[in-house]
Amino acid sequence: MFALVDGNNFYVSCERVFRPSLNGRPVVVLSNNDGCAIARSNEAKALGIKMGAPWFQIRHMEDSDGLVALSANFTLYGDMSDRMMSLAAGLGPTQEIYSIDESFIGLQGVRGDLTKRAHAIRARINQWVGIPCGVGIGQTKTLAKLANHIAKTAERKPGSYPAELAQVCNLAALPPQDLDDVLATTLVEEVWGVGRKLAAQLHEGGVHTVLDLARLDPATVRRRWSVVLERTVRELQGMQCIDLDDAPAPKKQIACTRSFGQAITELAPLVEAVSEFASRAAEKLRRQGGLASQLLVFCHTSPFRPGPRFNRSIVVPLRRPTADTGELVSAAAASMRRIYKPGYKMAKAGVMLLDLVPGGVLQGEVDLEEKDHRDRTRLMVALDALNQRYGKGTVHSANTGGTNKRQAWVMKQERRTPQYTTRWEDVPVAKA
Repeated sequence: MFALVDGNNFYVSCERVFRPSLNGRPVVVLSNNDGCAIARSNEAKALGIKMGAPWFQIRHMEDSDGLVALSANFTLYGDMSDRMMSLAAGLGPTQEIYSIDESFIGLQGVRGDLTKRAHAIRARINQWVGIPCGVGIGQTKTLAKLANHIAKTAERKPGSYPAELAQVCNLAALPPQDLDDVLATTLVEEVWGVGRKLAAQLHEGGVHTVLDLARLDPATVRRRWSVVLERTVRELQGMQCIDLDDAPAPKKQIACTRSFGQAITELAPLVEAVSEFASRAAEKLRRQGGLASQLLVFCHTSPFRPGPRFNRSIVVPLRRPTADTGELVSAAAASMRRIYKPGYKMAKAGVMLLDLVPGGVLQGEVDLEEKDHRDRTRLMVALDALNQRYGKGTVHSANTGGTNKRQAWVMKQERRTPQYTTRWEDVPVAKA
């Protein structure tokens, strides 16, 4: 048995915790560089704003409909996610954090009324963190995901499903006929893993609802479509095919890329940018205990703006696998100097760490060079500890431009709210 705990309109909900005046108003959160909508309140959805809608196309709604647009505040969202996930873990003995706002909970061995328990955990998250959640419970992860959709839809659209399924939906507790009625009401495209293209194929084959899909013969599904869809059908039939991943595998590559707040034409700010990106990527690499054997650097102009086009990348093999910020920053800076050409308006750049290996399996070698290659692992640990304690970028490489807040390459975040939970200067103060 599994549960899926999912924060409703998560980014918007995080903002509303500290700005209650946004409750009941249409709100969108914009992507990096304030490009497009990546989160929408229910009120914004009611206005017809689609996920990914470009900001310039919906900007007029500020005046016409009272739309509030905010720049993404990922530091805040990440911290709020940690708080929510720690409480969600109380629902069962095992947990898989699936995304920043979703968490699968394994319910094996949990006694008592699971629906009542889920309501209690949901209420605790709402009271202690301020994030409204939907909870779906099912015999498999696919059914739990589907139940979560039903729980959230029943709350947001009264009448779409029975009212008792709002907020918390336990498909395993429904009588067979009631379960069939719910599945028959839900379109097949709402099933986890059924994308737009596959949904269209299923509709052409006469499979319109989740009940239609669940009643198909798995072997037939495998022959006609794929083994992946066969697994989905078996999961809908209550056969567990997808295990809980409570210890996710290390990433095979780590990237840090950004669009610039304004076009960059000079080499110096590009070197600063990729140095900063390499520094951030190095921190992520150390967190998973890995080493990088190769580094990729790229930059390009905007494909949407007039003018000459530029799009180049370079892959640099490192002398030895490393997670040392200094070595990665130096490699990134040197790579940018190699691929840079004047006369272009660069819109985006990035760094990617490739060919990652575990830190514990590094094979040593005889060093015949005079250059100092002392082990700086302890220095990197201290660096990460200081930046974690005092804020990102407190200790930094000189190549990154340091504490210069006016770097031309920094993303647009004109509407970002304070980092309420991670910076002392931004902590809200209540005044009598």
